[in-house]
Amino acid sequence: MATVQTLDSPGSAPRRNVAVLAASLFGLALGEELWQSYMPAYLTALGAGGLAVGMFGSLKDLLDSAYQYPGGWLADRFGRRRSLLVFTALAMCGYATYALARAWPVVCLGLLGVMAWKSAAFPTTFAVIGDSLPRDRRAVAFSVQSILVRVPRVIGAPAGGLLIAQFGILGGIRAALLATLAIALVVLATEFFGFRETPRAAIAGPAPRLRAIFAALPVALKRLLIAECLVRVGEGVAASFIVLFVLQVRHLTAAEYGVLYAVQQAISIAFYWPAGRIADRTGRGPLVVMTFIFFAAFPLAVRFAAGFPALVAAFCIGGLKEIGEPARKSLIVDLAPDDRRARAVGVYYSIRNLVVVPAGILGGLLWQLAPALPLEAASVIGAIGVAVYLGIGRTA
Repeated sequence: MATVQTLDSPGSAPRRNVAVLAASLFGLALGEELWQSYMPAYLTALGAGGLAVGMFGSLKDLLDSAYQYPGGWLADRFGRRRSLLVFTALAMCGYATYALARAWPVVCLGLLGVMAWKSAAFPTTFAVIGDSLPRDRRAVAFSVQSILVRVPRVIGAPAGGLLIAQFGILGGIRAALLATLAIALVVLATEFFGFRETPRAAIAGPAPRLRAIFAALPVALKRLLIAECLVRVGEGVAASFIVLFVLQVRHLTAAEYGVLYAVQQAISIAFYWPAGRIADRTGRGPLVVMTFIFFAAFPLAVRFAAGFPALVAAFCIGGLKEIGEPARKSLIVDLAPDDRRARAVGVYYSIRNLVVVPAGILGGLLWQLAPALPLEAASVIGAIGVAVYLGIGRTA
């Protein structure tokens, strides 16, 4: 890979940019984790039913798909710095809309802004790491990225549960959203003053269409995409209903759920660094298989966990489903063409997330039939994804 020439002294801007990116990821994750896992409960408190909660999950997946390629195109066309600033500002508008909502459809409107950071900025984070680091250091870099995003989950989810216990669902989540806005303002200032653009980040000339970008993806990357689509559909069926299952069927409190969620994230964090080192030294494939298996097992483990200790064990399995994330992400970056890296990542995630869109609605329909059905269906679909990856994923 060619050396990245910077607008500052050689070699200084990539390190600085990775540091700014790390601060942005950590700061916004810390704010969002105060309330993110409790959004289904927030929606129900604002009058949403089970189907509406599922539709919210599907809208989130739809935006996750729709924002990926435009986000990658903006990052390649106009630069990483400008893209980060725009996406952070849009996310702040979304947080404010959430806080002001007095009915659940308004929360759906706020999701348009919130997903600008979670999805449109996603290819930019991949591109900054790809721009700044060689192949044999990328899995470790993605491990660090994942840790920075998930350490706030260990802190934020229990803190959010305490706010809810103190002020109720509506008051607690609105207080958490105000805190998120304050953190996001600091992040915006850090990006504005700290990030240094590179010539590679701004491209000229006509941009290839999405179809052309997809056609140019290597076969191994397309094969990984097929398998992951199935696994993520399974995840999407259960995603909005695991918290409701724990709160409404197992009758745990929001604070107890926050502890379970923190356990899940702590397990993920503990394995990120060694998994990244292993992926850089021995290859990506085996760890990707493991992560897909745990994705399939997690909903079923929650389904059959009858008490708090069993739920702790189930959420430990949920933590292990992230063990192959650094390997999978670094594999995507390794296979993406250097000259259109952000757009290639955007196309990959656009397709993956578009396929997942109906999963939330399916989960909502199953939830109305029986609360356990979304979790059972999620495990079945995830198992099919594992089988597909084992059948066609050997070249990855």
